[in-house]
Amino acid sequence: MSETIWSVIGTFNYVVLAYFVLLNVVYLGTSVFALRALRRYALRLKSLDLTELITSGGAPSISLIAPAHNEALTCVESVRSLLKIEYPDFEVLVVNDGSKDDTLARLREAFQLEPASRIPTATVPTATVREVYRSRTHPSLFVIDKENGGKADALNAGLNYCYTPTFCAMDADSLLEPEALIRIVRPFLEDATTIAAGGILRIANGCRIEKGRVVEVRLPKSLLARFQVLEYLRVFLAGRMGWASLDASLIISGAFGIFSREPVVSAGGYATDTVGEDMELVVRLHRYHSEKGLPYKIHFVPDPVAWTECPESVAVLARQRDRWQRGLYQSLTRHSRMLLNPRYGKAGLLAFPYFFFLEMLGPVIELLGYLSFILTISSGRADWWFVGAFLAMAIVLGGVLSLAAVALEELSFRRYPRRSDLLQLFGLAALESFGYRQLNTWWRVKGTYSALRGVEGWGRMTRTGFQS
Repeated sequence: MSETIWSVIGTFNYVVLAYFVLLNVVYLGTSVFALRALRRYALRLKSLDLTELITSGGAPSISLIAPAHNEALTCVESVRSLLKIEYPDFEVLVVNDGSKDDTLARLREAFQLEPASRIPTATVPTATVREVYRSRTHPSLFVIDKENGGKADALNAGLNYCYTPTFCAMDADSLLEPEALIRIVRPFLEDATTIAAGGILRIANGCRIEKGRVVEVRLPKSLLARFQVLEYLRVFLAGRMGWASLDASLIISGAFGIFSREPVVSAGGYATDTVGEDMELVVRLHRYHSEKGLPYKIHFVPDPVAWTECPESVAVLARQRDRWQRGLYQSLTRHSRMLLNPRYGKAGLLAFPYFFFLEMLGPVIELLGYLSFILTISSGRADWWFVGAFLAMAIVLGGVLSLAAVALEELSFRRYPRRSDLLQLFGLAALESFGYRQLNTWWRVKGTYSALRGVEGWGRMTRTGFQS
């Protein structure tokens, strides 16, 4: 290759190195903010009786909206867990989104469903609702049977039939802990400007589950699933907790989040033309309230837990990460006017640039950086200090930050009581940057390419069901 090309490669290497430095500085910063916020939260919990706060503070009634599409393996167990939630006033709205398996049949049999008269309270456009059922054994359980329209469309159908001032959006294959609603609703009681709050997702694979409850927390047997346990700890405890402490949350997981119903309906409900409807809604709520000059707060609460099944095959995980990246691209490009715009506060000035440049465009830079690094090394043109700096930023520091996420888990909630599980998590943090991270980067690059091509749909997500 000519010296001109090598000069370009050398310049790009410095760009990649700068990317890793900036990425790790942001990760380190959010981890520090998360640690401070978790310590303050833990101190507050010691002096707070949540049950008394809920029962004496006029807790809002809540509708749990759970879209279900081909969830026959997990839907009954999940609904049973929802019905056991400890909260004074809630109802469950399961939206059967045109399932082709026997999801509806299993629900009808398990909960003795019968047709019910329920008048819509909103008119967010959705696919046709065929029937609304109510359980004879559990009067607070309703099942909305509709034609297939996708998860966002199913959530909108639930919104239309929601009678409560707040609603909880979740997945039909998730299991909420009994006190999850009591804990996640706290920001709504303490701050009248709260419009949304997110909880934490944890991996149920490998855990022992009885009657819709996780009774023993264990790591999954699958190595691929174990890496995802580590990812979820880093994303939620070090990431979302940190951004929430800066009042700059851009994501509330679609598997577990609570919202004030009126602002969501006023903003148009969930967007049905994106696969990232959860992030798109939160970004749109930021934009809607900022442009109208309305006070609002979006929180993350670290201890209410929803347990979810994660993929254990490479093919299914690849499709999931492709979809997540497409959803990120669609949400950020649709609301690109927020980028570095002071009108949108910290969300526009801090969080949006991070997600735009480091999460959306970053995987492309990272993948090309690995290729450029290998080419530079193999040609004998790499300086020793550059090799050391690249490995430190791309491999070592990334592992350190994953170790910090595990430490945050141990210092705050200690959900993994077995010492062997914790040691394995620390080991995974050290190994994650040697293969798994690069594989994840490749899937995200493919997701970005899919978004540019206009690929639609979720792809097939295979479920194995919760372990008993």
